[in-house]
Amino acid sequence: MFASERSKPWNPYIAGALAGLLLVLSVWVAGKYFGASTTFVRAAGMMEQTVAAERVASMPYFMKETPKIDWQWMFVVGIALGSCAASFLSGTFRLQAVPDRFAARFGPGLGKRFGVAFLGGAVAMFGARLADGCPSGHGLSGTLQLAASGYVALICFFVGGAVVARLLYGKGR
Repeated sequence: MFASERSKPWNPYIAGALAGLLLVLSVWVAGKYFGASTTFVRAAGMMEQTVAAERVASMPYFMKETPKIDWQWMFVVGIALGSCAASFLSGTFRLQAVPDRFAARFGPGLGKRFGVAFLGGAVAMFGARLADGCPSGHGLSGTLQLAASGYVALICFFVGGAVVARLLYGKGR
């Protein structure tokens, strides 16, 4: 299924309101705030356990954060499945290796595009672990708790994203 000329993406205000409602329900029903970065660390720990279980068991981080499939891991899976479902429901689903603008900026070569994407992901994950949380954890959950640090983090994520986009893509449109 590919996007048709008549398909229309979701209204960002409605999607944002639904995300906010989901966050409030998550705290109210389960007592859990949004966050995703720990999931990737736990997934790496689960993969490493298959080849070196004793090494993982001796790591100080995994002594307090056991690598396992938990609510947060399922949350991340739900993000992938939910975004797929949303694109199908809105009629905007399409198969695409990378966004057109990314391909135009970094060329047709798979190696360069992979390298830039991997580097960006590594820097983002390093930052999330350094900050002890990801944008969803600090930005969404922090602002829900009216924490000043949540607002500062959210502003920094947006400013940082704008600066990096400007550096990578220039003035654009």
